[in-house]
Amino acid sequence: MPGPTRYDQVAIAIHWVTATAIVIQFALGWTMISLQPPSYLHFSLHQWHKSIGITILVFSLLRLLWRVLHRPPPLPATMPAWEKRAAKVSHATLYVLLIALPISGWAVVSASPLNIPTFLFGVLPFPHLPVLPDLPDKRDAQHALKILHEFGGWLLALLLAGHVADALRHHFLIRDDVLVRMLPRYRRLPTFRRS
Repeated sequence: MPGPTRYDQVAIAIHWVTATAIVIQFALGWTMISLQPPSYLHFSLHQWHKSIGITILVFSLLRLLWRVLHRPPPLPATMPAWEKRAAKVSHATLYVLLIALPISGWAVVSASPLNIPTFLFGVLPFPHLPVLPDLPDKRDAQHALKILHEFGGWLLALLLAGHVADALRHHFLIRDDVLVRMLPRYRRLPTFRRS
C-alpha cells in the first residue's frame, strides 16, 4: 500500500502555526535587544517573548509526537541520496533547536538575578526551572545561558532561511511537489516558464 503523498491537516496546521510563531519570536527578540531596560515596553516584550517561546515548545513537542505516530510523505524518488540525507539531518536539527531554544530561554529567565515571574500571555503563571533560581552566582550562569540562547537563535535563523530557500528551489526550479505537500490547500503555486 503506497504511503501518503502529502502531509495531513494536523501536521500542516502545526507547521504553519509554529512558523508564524517563530517569525513573531524573531521580531520580538530583535526589538527587545534594541531597547534599553528598564521600560514598560521592554518588560512587556520580554513577557510576550517568553509566552510565545513556551507556545513554540508545546507545538514542537506535539509535532514531534504527531510525526512519530503518523508517517510523513516520502521525499521524491528523483531526489539524490545525498540530498535526502541532508534533508533528514536538517529536519532533525530543526526539531532539536525548536525544543532546545525555548528551554534555553526558560533557563535564562530561571537563572536571572532579577527573579521576574513569568505569566503566559499575561494570565497563566509559569514556574522557573528547578535548581537555577537557587544557584549562588546566578549572574554568570545567566550570562552563559544567554549566549547559548542567542547562538541557537542565529543558528535557527540560518537553518530556516535554508529550509525556505530549498522549498522554493524545489517548487520553482526542480518543479516537484515538496512545497505543495505542506500547503494548507492542495493548489499548485504558479511557476516560472522556461524560455
